[in-house]
Amino acid sequence: MIIFFTVFFAIYGTVNYYIFIRGWQALAVIPVLKPFYITLFLIASLSYIAAKFLSSYLPPFIYDLLLWIGSFWFAFMLYFFLFIVLIDFIRLLNWPLSFFPDIIKQNYPQAKLITGIIVFTASLIIIIAGYINTRNIVINTVEITLPKKGTPLTQLNAVLVADFHLTPVNDGKLLNKIVDKINDLSPDIILMPGDIVDDKAEILKRNEISPAFLRLKSKFGVFASTGNHEFISGVDAAVKFMEEYKITVLRDSYVTAENYFTVICRDDRTSGQFSGKKRKDLSDIVNTIDKNLPAILLDHTPFGLEEAEKNGIDLQLSGHTHHGQLFPLNFITSMIYEISWGYLRKGNTQYYVTSGVGTWGPPVRLSSDTEIVNLRIKFK
Repeated sequence: MIIFFTVFFAIYGTVNYYIFIRGWQALAVIPVLKPFYITLFLIASLSYIAAKFLSSYLPPFIYDLLLWIGSFWFAFMLYFFLFIVLIDFIRLLNWPLSFFPDIIKQNYPQAKLITGIIVFTASLIIIIAGYINTRNIVINTVEITLPKKGTPLTQLNAVLVADFHLTPVNDGKLLNKIVDKINDLSPDIILMPGDIVDDKAEILKRNEISPAFLRLKSKFGVFASTGNHEFISGVDAAVKFMEEYKITVLRDSYVTAENYFTVICRDDRTSGQFSGKKRKDLSDIVNTIDKNLPAILLDHTPFGLEEAEKNGIDLQLSGHTHHGQLFPLNFITSMIYEISWGYLRKGNTQYYVTSGVGTWGPPVRLSSDTEIVNLRIKFK
């Protein structure tokens, strides 16, 4: 955990310093604004950190306000950084080539200010569009055929939904909308591969975010695995919270649904990093399952996909990637993961990675849909 936070704060601090300096330079022609700039920048860049580290001491309204400000700052930070890098690259090219027109060369301080205004305006428009997009929940229907083996079922109507990241930002209003859309699909089973909560249980309860879970309806129930954010938030408290709202959380274990099929859930691979306890090998978990029944695995982070294939899993469901969430981060997640979003088949094992129904940090999406996946599974 120490390494994780050290790397995070090193990157966060460096990027913010770079943005701050460029903004400071852009205000050279109107220095009277610099004190206001420093104040606003510090509030924006430190709000999220202050909210998380001082949550026990802050009044609820202040905590929620800081969380909203800090969450949106992550999006502004990304696009400010990308625009400034692009501008600095152009400036670097201009040094040997000298292609800037005279109007810029002769009014360089004013050009910096105008460029800063353009960068802020463009970033604001992008983020507003991304906020609107993230509130538009898409139902993606995927048809999958699994080997029948010994199950008497011929079909299963399943809903895959992950990465809620419930906080006062992704709040009860959003969760109610998600639950309504899930219930409209009349699922036989609801499967949640991790990152359901992203805040302390008392904060979620205080904001009345979670009662909507009690309205979920399905024949076989609601099953979840842990994600990395359950471990960041405190996994034992997170699991207890989810179970209070009728979500069955399986940790490196499985359940056989009325002798029809088996649902296996793994702790997230970051369990050792945040709790000091390494998760079980998949081979140890499946050692006692009925191999004559279809096996569905929930594993939050889609790394090491060959492990499911080697252990006879029929279908693995994952999340975590958000498919980048913010453009152009989807190109990075596509390089990191064998599959960043969507369907894949490896040998006899099939995989689906959802882009998630919530967001981490800013409630903004620009590289993927906010999705609920309706899995129409046939057994043949």
